[in-house]
Amino acid sequence: MTDERAEIITLINEACHSGAKQRSACDIIGISAKTLQRWNANLGKQDGRIKPQHSPKNKLTELERQRIIKVVNESKYAHLPPCQIVPKLADTGVYIASESSFYRVLKEHKLLKHRDKSKPGRKVNKPDALLATGPNQIYTWDITYLPTQVKGIFLYLYLVIDIYSRKIVGWQVHHEELSTLAADLMTDICNREKIKKHQVTLHSDNGSPMKGATMLATLQELGVVPSFSRPSVSNDNPYSESVFRTLKYRPEYPENRFTDIGVARDWVSGFVQWYNHEHCHSGIKFTTPNERHIQKDIEILAKRNLVYKNAKLANPSRWSGETRNWDHVKEVHLNPEKSKSEIKESKAA
Repeated sequence: MTDERAEIITLINEACHSGAKQRSACDIIGISAKTLQRWNANLGKQDGRIKPQHSPKNKLTELERQRIIKVVNESKYAHLPPCQIVPKLADTGVYIASESSFYRVLKEHKLLKHRDKSKPGRKVNKPDALLATGPNQIYTWDITYLPTQVKGIFLYLYLVIDIYSRKIVGWQVHHEELSTLAADLMTDICNREKIKKHQVTLHSDNGSPMKGATMLATLQELGVVPSFSRPSVSNDNPYSESVFRTLKYRPEYPENRFTDIGVARDWVSGFVQWYNHEHCHSGIKFTTPNERHIQKDIEILAKRNLVYKNAKLANPSRWSGETRNWDHVKEVHLNPEKSKSEIKESKAA
């Protein structure tokens, strides 16, 4: 007798004691009076129905299952998955079972795991979402190659950018990629920008200079919090990638490569001067990175708003809606969390 049946019998009995007819109570609850009588007669007994008991005709025998286990553990097959073992057996004229049967038996015996010598794939979580509401809160940095006139030999540009202001806060050009050189650059930036402990988060990719012992020890000493991209995911460090693209597509970028490190340093110095003090950056409402870094952009954008509003008042027929939005950009995100709608769109694509 199931709990559901016992509850139905109790409800009907209560209804009958209250003056209801048994047949009417059974009709309301959806069973016949004879069914109720049968349930009452078998009260306290188990369900007498016999459940079907049969095994598939094509079920593997115990001998076949043991043969699968023996084969997959042989030295020539131990590193292979079933999808490769089954065809190889077929090439030798042997068929034991299908791939799905191999997978099922391996799973039951807890043998379905990474069988190659290479390291198994691992899930790498997206870096934490970061938010900057002012300068000197979040830096990103990376290293890019600068070609020399000797084929295959490069110079290396170390460049650090503040994502809030887009200002290049530090750079160096060297002959090699070293953690110690990156640590020296970061020490110089922190001294120049008067960075306090735990004020700045420094985001980078997973290169050896970024994760070297000297660099990490220096960051800990300076009180700078490190953050890293996922391996081989350039989208996790978009601000550094963007400034490198701007650098290499400048009209002044030498087509014939750099002759020596002195020439390269002079050119990068000129680029940084232009980028920080002259370049009107689209991501910060066409103000310069230096103007935003010293927070002068608030005044500049307020004046632009006033100019546009006065222009609309002077000739309203030329404006079909609101004036251009010159509002100050208060927040800058690095690797923000996707909204539910964005996740759905990415899956649909």
